Amino acid sequence: MKMKPTLLALALALATALLAGVSVRAAEAPALPAGYKLLYEQNFADASALKDFVFTDPLAWRHSQTNDVGALELFAPSKYKPKHRSPVNIALLADKVFGDFILEVELLSTVKPYGHQDMCLFFGFQEPTKYYYNHIAVSADPNAHNIFVVNEAPRKNFAKETTKGITWGQGVWHKIRLVRNTADGSIRTYFDDFTKPLMIAEDKTFARGHIGFGSFDDLGKITRIKIWGPSVELRKTEFFQPARGK
Repeated sequence: MKMKPTLLALALALATALLAGVSVRAAEAPALPAGYKLLYEQNFADASALKDFVFTDPLAWRHSQTNDVGALELFAPSKYKPKHRSPVNIALLADKVFGDFILEVELLSTVKPYGHQDMCLFFGFQEPTKYYYNHIAVSADPNAHNIFVVNEAPRKNFAKETTKGITWGQGVWHKIRLVRNTADGSIRTYFDDFTKPLMIAEDKTFARGHIGFGSFDDLGKITRIKIWGPSVELRKTEFFQPARGK
């Protein structure tokens, strides 16, 4: 019996949707190297999650809840002046040092779109003048949408491959993946599409350090953090001020 055109169209649409769902789920699950395990996870269900972090300015951050999504929110500019030209809004995971890792997180920008609209990922953070950060922005130029190193000097970009920029929108969640391999120094960033890197870089200056989140000088939210790796070192954070509980 032949299927009516309308029923056939519906069947094809359903099959396409199911296949799309499978491909999305596959993209969301990272292929873990041997020996990797989940080292940290945070969904910001309540304000107690802020105790996991240290901040350049604790008063610029808060716990927020919107449509059942808990988040760490950067809601005001940080009153912080770095020694060298570098980001000012930083929230670092306290007392945890990572080497090789796969990081996944969801980020949302809360400012109106413009060229340098950004959110940042921090890693290899050894001290406020020694670290890497990934600046993800709407438009690329020497100071935006690149991977940077801060090493006792103003930030310097070093990505081997990047794009012309991305679209944050305003109030839109995006999924980010950052993959770090210290043996070959590789750094790969993915934005929504986990099949093709947004940026590729290589550097071995900092093999281990803290991981963090924030923005150069914008505002936004962070949620659903997962970090996989072979191990995590517990080490007391000596910089910035401890987060203030509510």
